[in-house]
Amino acid sequence: MRVAISGCLLGAPVRYDGGAKPNAAVLELAEKVEVVRVCPETASGLPVPRPPAEQRGGRIWLRDGTDVTEDFIRGAEKCVGPVLRSGAPLAVLKAKSPSCGHHVIYDGTYSGSLVAGDGVFASRLEKEGVCVVTEEIVESCKPSVEHPVAIVLGTGLGHLGSLVKHVRRIDYHDIEGFPEDASPVPGHSFEATIGTIDGVPVVVYPGRIHLYQGYSASEVTALVRHAHHLGCRDIIFACATGSVPGNAHMGLGILTDQINLTGRNPLAEWDGLRDVDTPFIDMSEAYSPYLRTLARGVADDQGISVEEGVLAGTLGPCFETPAEVAALRAIGVSYVGMSTVNEVIMANALGMNVLGLTLAANESGAAETTHESVLAEATRHADDFERLVRGIIRLL
Repeated sequence: MRVAISGCLLGAPVRYDGGAKPNAAVLELAEKVEVVRVCPETASGLPVPRPPAEQRGGRIWLRDGTDVTEDFIRGAEKCVGPVLRSGAPLAVLKAKSPSCGHHVIYDGTYSGSLVAGDGVFASRLEKEGVCVVTEEIVESCKPSVEHPVAIVLGTGLGHLGSLVKHVRRIDYHDIEGFPEDASPVPGHSFEATIGTIDGVPVVVYPGRIHLYQGYSASEVTALVRHAHHLGCRDIIFACATGSVPGNAHMGLGILTDQINLTGRNPLAEWDGLRDVDTPFIDMSEAYSPYLRTLARGVADDQGISVEEGVLAGTLGPCFETPAEVAALRAIGVSYVGMSTVNEVIMANALGMNVLGLTLAANESGAAETTHESVLAEATRHADDFERLVRGIIRLL
């Protein structure tokens, strides 16, 4: 996988002050990928050192009052070409800068204050379809013993739990908020495992409960809250779904967005809602673009066939009618399933980085779909699913 990375994050002395800003998490990522080193500010011909620059009024000014907007644009254009030619789907750029900042940048007062916005280079890359993140995202997604990766597995996918070199096991019924009377449906298990996979700290939940079993949305999301309590900042949801004909095929998929058609929302039933800053959770990036891009890169590098699309979560337990499938197709749904959407809402409310993976184990609306046929299809794709997940967590 190729990744464009700001030179200063790799230790190059290219900043305005003649220094660098090497970042340990970015340097570790750089060892696992093919790096395309970029620095639009030096590419523009601006000297090193130089006065600091910030954006103000749609222009970029040096602290001494020099307008360097055209220099920054020229540097961005010089760096965009190599990134696009390399095919790098991801760029890790220096946070807050007027060139590379993403979502927030310095406000032009040279006081350290921030304002919403994007740097010139970051904005240019996004227009070309490159996923742009800062070193802060890479740091927040990096697993550790204190911050293991949570993996919640769906129907027929629980075998991944057997890969864990376990340190501790936890019965689901000992998890706060998980219903005492719950029993697993076929293809699920109710014992979480804490340990490592390929040396990466993980917590694996090899099964879940569902709304259609009569449980509340708050109960359904108890595992997410437990993972957060254990320190997990990244959470991977894996679920079995049906593919919507015309929008997706059977097989593995990466979830890009979701539509909650369950009629439920866990935040409306959660006592802890009063302890968060606001109940109005931003869902504009419900599934982390950074994690999605890494997943796509792993799949491409390993030759794993993976599609991408939107998940519709339904109440269940019945499969969809032809009319329902036609409606889902019309609104842009690729996958339809009976889990995950409420869990993703809870994870976003808790500030977790979310990756959604699915196995489309049947064609939605097809005749003779059974729970047993879904399990059989999951078994058929087990090796590819395992390789994909292991590749993702290694890259993190």
